[in-house]
Amino acid sequence: TPAVRSTLGLRIHDYLYFQVLSPGDIRYIFTATPAKDFGGIFHTRYEQIHLVPAEPPEACGELSNGFFIQDQIALVERGGCSFLSKTRVVQEHGGRAVIISDNAVDNDSFYVEMIQDSTQRTADIPALFLLGRDGYMIRRSLEQHGLPWAIISIPVNVTSIPTFELLQPPWTFW
Repeated sequence: TPAVRSTLGLRIHDYLYFQVLSPGDIRYIFTATPAKDFGGIFHTRYEQIHLVPAEPPEACGELSNGFFIQDQIALVERGGCSFLSKTRVVQEHGGRAVIISDNAVDNDSFYVEMIQDSTQRTADIPALFLLGRDGYMIRRSLEQHGLPWAIISIPVNVTSIPTFELLQPPWTFW
């Protein structure tokens, strides 16, 4: 509900931020947008939680690495099924939240509005949209390091960080 969101400063269309703590080469603060009309809100701040790329990436059905998503946050790619379907798949695997990155890896500026599909289903976990470039860079870093997940802090209150701009990904400015 919008009223609940606004009490936490997470109104619809506002941004929600998370910081990658590991791997170190992408230790940046990333900007995401909450789903417009489905999904839950963050009732707690996770100081250190795993961000686990889903397998398969589109997360439209059973996940081969679902065990690792239990009590963690899933990183999912756009495409193949609705945003809501992906959110429900992650929720069914015990995920605390889902971050859905655009499947256009060159998208570094356009935030897609994630809305309900026509199925009347609901989801309880938070669902966030991430720029395609950001999602790609996170996955690429994990692959390069041979890591199964990143460690993130979410949500991050950027107003309390004076050097917030310095911590944003460098590719955001090109």
